[in-house]
This record gives sequence, C-alpha cells and structure tokens, in this order.
Amino acid sequence: MRAPRPATEAQSAWHAPAPRLRRRQLLLAAASLCACPRVAAAFGEEGAFNPRILLTGTDEWRGARTTAPARWSEELMRRTSAPARLSPTTVRADDPALLAEPFVVWASHKDPDPLSRREVRGLRQFIALGGLLLCDDFEPERGAFARGAKREITRVLPDASPIEIGPENVIFRSFYLLRRAIGRIEGAPKLEAIVRGGAVQVILTGHDLLGALARGAGGVETIDVVPGGARQRELAIRLAVNIAMYLLCSNYKDDQVHAPFLMRRRALGQP
Repeated sequence: MRAPRPATEAQSAWHAPAPRLRRRQLLLAAASLCACPRVAAAFGEEGAFNPRILLTGTDEWRGARTTAPARWSEELMRRTSAPARLSPTTVRADDPALLAEPFVVWASHKDPDPLSRREVRGLRQFIALGGLLLCDDFEPERGAFARGAKREITRVLPDASPIEIGPENVIFRSFYLLRRAIGRIEGAPKLEAIVRGGAVQVILTGHDLLGALARGAGGVETIDVVPGGARQRELAIRLAVNIAMYLLCSNYKDDQVHAPFLMRRRALGQP
C-alpha cells in the first residue's frame, strides 16, 4: 500500500495540530483495510468510491466544476490508496441505477425544481438502503440551492431535520483531523447533516466543496478559493477525503466495503 504524503502542518485556525505517529499508523491501517484487494475482487467497481453527480428534473451536468468528481477520486487514491473511480458518473434521481452505489452528490447554484414523485421515491429508497447524499451549494453566499435542497429533502425524509455536526463527528477525523468544514469559501465552521441511528444520511455544505476541487487543463485550478487560497484548498481536499473515507470505512472492522448497502439492495430484488 502506498502511504499518503506527510502533510506540512502550518499553524492555522482551520486544522488540528499534527497528529502523533500512533494516530497516523492507525489511520494508515484503516486505509489498508478499505483498499484490501479482496474487496475489489468481491465487488469489482461496486467497492470503489464513486462521487456520482445526482441530476433532478431537466438539469444537466456542465460547467467548470465537472472536473471536480474525478479530482476527488484521484486525491483519495493518491493520499490513502483506497479504491476509487477515476471517471465518476452521473445518475438521475428517478433512475433505478441510483440504488447501484451508496454515494451521490446533489449540487447546483440555483433553487432546484420540485422533485417528482418518482424522484422522491427513488431518493427515499436510496437513503433507506443506507446511501449517503451530499448536497453542495455552488453559491453559498446566496444560498438558493441550499434552501431548495432542504425543502425537497423534507419531502424525502419528513421525519428528519438537519443538525450541525463538527469535530465531534467521525467525518472530521475519519482520516485527517479537521477542526472545521471548509471549501471554496470559508463558510460556517460546521456542516449540517441528517443523522439517524448514529449514521450520517445527508450532508449539506455551505462551502462549495466541488468548487475547491475543480481544475482545468494541465491541472490548473480554475476557481479561486477565498479567503485562504492554496492552504484553504488543501483543507477542502482533506474534507473531501474524509467524507470518502467515512463512506468506505465507517466500520474499520468490516473490510467488505458497502456490504450492508449491497445486501439490502439485493434483498429488494435490485440488480
């Protein structure tokens, strides 16, 4: 297994002090479990992290951030050796393929159109199976997408409400030790999430995480990160890695990545 590069821990209000060696060794061991070849043999690409983009209504996936999902997968593999798809896909909320994998990203700058009944039903089943939905607002300064996403998620999960989560939650320490959430903009120090049964089911960011991950030809970043520049972008990438590691390794003792999700899906007769 290729160990992640040691990071330079400059003093910053955004991150925790450099972890001790024992902590790093434990995290590397966890990454080794997630990247276990036996997992890939058992599940093929189903065991690999795939930051799929969720499309609803007539939306299309285009623009400067279309490179972000591939960057997310690349950074995860480079830093942790966990398996990931280098060509992430898109999926529609009313497509049965939504249930094929346990992670999806719903992101935009605008207020989404109301979900159709089929879309509500598809997302409800996805979450019931154990899927994780990440909602990312491209323009958190306006907050149009965040407000609309919350409205529609209330229709999907009428019995649940978002709460704030911070460093006390495993997402902030699943690989890197992070003190706060961060993305293209600094935003609020905490994430919002729907947590049920101890598991995070929906994450809502007001930070434009995909904006920090996007890059153009030659690997040049295409969207400015403010106010912290390169250091802030690095911390946003670390948050993205942590979210992926939470999904892959929320139970480090179980090396069958996604097994509970897949078993529940197959029990319902899904291919």
